[in-house]
This record gives sequence, structure tokens and C-alpha cells, in this order.
Amino acid sequence: MNTLYTAKATATGGRKGHVKTEDGPIDMNVAMPKEMGGKGDGVNPEQLFASAYSACYGSALEAAAEKLNQKLGDFKVKAHISIGKTEEDNFQLAAVIDAYIPGADSVEMGEKLMNEAHVICPFSRATRDNIDVTLNLLLDQ
Repeated sequence: MNTLYTAKATATGGRKGHVKTEDGPIDMNVAMPKEMGGKGDGVNPEQLFASAYSACYGSALEAAAEKLNQKLGDFKVKAHISIGKTEEDNFQLAAVIDAYIPGADSVEMGEKLMNEAHVICPFSRATRDNIDVTLNLLLDQ
């Protein structure tokens, strides 16, 4: 791999601690969500992952649209990141990616753009065969 950029972040205290990037834009407390027994009084890792995945997938959609000579219009991507337990009592993630692509020529083209973005997106590639990822093309907001 020819490295283009490396992000560096440090977490202290796990899910009840603090995260900070070395260059400063992220500097916040993290907290367990209420659904997992916490107070829900801070950001949690799944929220950070959902934010990062939706932004990365959005950029992959732009690359896919350019490759396929398509317009995206005022598109939006929402990532749903769920955490649960396996039968073996291990923690496991699952992702649902919803994309609204009003500039696509057709539903078929919208689906093609989403599938191509899933191939291009480094977050999608990193999670492939590791977590369930569902892609949904939204026809309206």
C-alpha cells in the first residue's frame, strides 16, 4: 500500500473514557450508551464508526458516479452501526448503509452506484466478510 494519510488517535478508559486525535479535531469523552447499561452522556464508538463509514462511503459514491458518468445530485448517506452478541457471547457489529441518490438515471443505476461504491470504499473493504453489511437505495428522504 502507498500510504496517503495516517490518522492517529488515543483512547483512555475504554468505553467510559476519552478519545483524542493527535492533530486535535477530536477531543471528547466517550460513554456507554444507555442501551448497554451506561449513562449515554457522551459519544460512543459505534457513533464514531457510523459517522466515519457514512462519510467514506459518500466519497466512494462520488468516485463511482464519476467512473460511471452519473450525477449524484444532492445525495445523502446514513450508516446504521449496531452492536450485539454472537451465540458464543462475543461482541459483533452489523452495518446498514442507506443512500439517497436523486441524480441517478434509474433505480438500477442507483443500485449499480451503491454496489460500485461498496467495492471502492475502504471501510466496506475492511468490513467485508467480517460483519454483515446491508445496502439500501432510498427513493425518497
